This record gives sequence, C-alpha cells and structure tokens, in this order.
Amino acid sequence: MATTFKTLTPADVVSTRNMLHEAIPLTGAIVSGTYAGENIKNFSHGIFQSVYDYPFLSSSANHIFDLSAGYTTVSGLSGAASIQNAKKLNFYNEMAQLLVGFDENNVIRRFDDDGDFVGTATKINEAYFVSFARLLTKDEIKKGSFSIDLGTTVSHATPFGGGSVDTGGIIRLTDKSGSSGYKVNSPAGEYGILYATGSDLGGAVVDGEGYAKAGLIYYQAGIAVLSASVFGSLLDANVAMDGAGQNIVQSLTASSITGACDNFRRRLYNLSFNNTTELNSTIYFCRVNHNEFNYSSNPTYISSSNIVVKTNPSDIPVTYITTVGLYSPDNELLAVAKLSEPLKKDPTTELALRVRLDY
Repeated sequence: MATTFKTLTPADVVSTRNMLHEAIPLTGAIVSGTYAGENIKNFSHGIFQSVYDYPFLSSSANHIFDLSAGYTTVSGLSGAASIQNAKKLNFYNEMAQLLVGFDENNVIRRFDDDGDFVGTATKINEAYFVSFARLLTKDEIKKGSFSIDLGTTVSHATPFGGGSVDTGGIIRLTDKSGSSGYKVNSPAGEYGILYATGSDLGGAVVDGEGYAKAGLIYYQAGIAVLSASVFGSLLDANVAMDGAGQNIVQSLTASSITGACDNFRRRLYNLSFNNTTELNSTIYFCRVNHNEFNYSSNPTYISSSNIVVKTNPSDIPVTYITTVGLYSPDNELLAVAKLSEPLKKDPTTELALRVRLDY
C-alpha cells in the first residue's frame, strides 16, 4: 500500500475510443452441404434453427447464427390453414417489438423497407430473420460492410453438393448506403436498408443504379431481416424453393418454420460482413517531478537509519520505480501497472509515465 500519493488533474487524463474491425466470411457450403446437416440444430419448439460452423455435437463447434421465418397478420399468408401459423405470427411480432417498437397507438409496427414508417405500401409483411451470434458480430456489424448472395434458380433447391450450382442465378443484398444513410429510429439501435441487385430482378422496382429494397440490417442487434419478396415478387418468376417445386408462398405456409429455414439455407451462396469491437481507453499521464518520489516507503530501503542504496552520506537519494498504482479518491487501489524495467529516479531527473487503461 502506498503511503505517498499524487493527485491527477483533468489535464493528466485523456479518454480515447478506437474501432477494431474483423472480416467475417461465411460460405454457403458450410451453411448447407459440407457437414450433411450435422451442423444444423433444430429444436422441439420449432420456432428457429441454429447453424454452427462444425457438427454441433462437437466441442469445436461455434454458433454462427439463428434462422427463422414469419409474417404479420396483415399478410395474405396468414391463415388457419398455414402450418405453424401462430408461431410464425408470434415470431414476426416478437422481432418487430424488439427491432421496430410500437406506434403512437401502442400497436406493434411492421418492418418498413425504407425505414420512414410512412404509408402502408412499403412494409415487409413476410420475412426471414438471421440473428448472428455475438461471437461473430462483437459490438456491432460495421456499417456498409454487409453482403449476402442468394440463389434464385432451381439448381439451388438442394443442398450444396447435391447438384450443380448455377452461379448465374444469384442476387446480392448489400447495405450499400449503410455507412452514411443508416437509420436511428429503432429501439434496438442503428440499422440500414438492404438493397438487392442482380440480373433476375425483373419484377422489382429498381433505382437508377439497378437496386431494389429487399430488407433491413440492424447493426448493434446483429440481426438481418430479409424480405421474402427476394424469392418472389422481386424476380422475373417465383423461385422453386425445394425439389418438389414449392414456391415461396407454399414454403412459408405449407412448410414448418424449420422447413422454410432449410429452403433458405440451401439458397445462401455467400455471406460476409465486418464486425466491430469498440475499444475505450483512458490514458493517465503520471508525471514525476524532480523533487518527488526520491525516497521509498519500502522497509528495506533503510537499515539502521541509513539509506541502503547510498554509499556515502553525501550521495543523493536514489529510488527505482517499478510500479504505478491508480487509486480512488478514498485511497482504494483500483489498478496496477508494471513497468517493463525499473526506472532510476533521483532529484536530478523527472519522468512522465503513460498508463493506459482499456475497457
């Protein structure tokens, strides 16, 4: 415990923030094909399925994302004849509460493809939900870095490895304006609009650059909401979602949530984004003046009333600084910094020690 303290002034303390990014590439071969489904975990509740980068029973497996599908009561797909209709409705409402919130009448908002909540013609009423593991997204997905490629031809109706893959039948969804055009009116934080592009966007209303709105990406929550229209109304013709020729409407109504997720995974060709780790730092400049800390409170510093490190009584006092302790105002030790090597200190020298605390 120190017996001599020096108070740090505001001029001695500086706070900084740095953003660290890591590229996360996911290939469709991992999501569907490489492990013959052993990396896909389905649950008895049937509400979502989890995808791993390795057979999930292995201790080496890492959780990648959860996948589900649902629709709102306003959707034409909503009906008593639909398999798991209540669960699909409930899951859509749960995600909408989390990501979109409530309107002024305390009614759950629907996902809006342009994020302004104006009008009723721009809503995402049927969607696939991809919730990424925190292991991948860290603090958030970097804005403007998200990209997902989806297959739109019949060759994608089977898992990778089960048939030839038509790389020409691909549409790509990106948050192309995410770095500067993101939205902030979500209770879950910032989000961007996903735009689809590709040669098969025959039924879509595209902008001057050939992009069509096709979903939303919530950066801090790490959740992508993909409109089911990417397999239907945005294209020249509805996609055959499985080997039996089910289209997107049949996949979302006549199949369970698990079946709809399987159909989606088989069409996931590539997915990539950059994650973000926010590193906050406080830097303390511990300044040691010439007349400070020239004596040690260590009992071994003195022997028989004589300073041990002095050869002659006339020699100047000498100490060696090895540790810096940061204390609270009531003298409670909060952090300790060790120097790489002892620093010699005497009345003829001054030091400035830079202590960085990351959190």
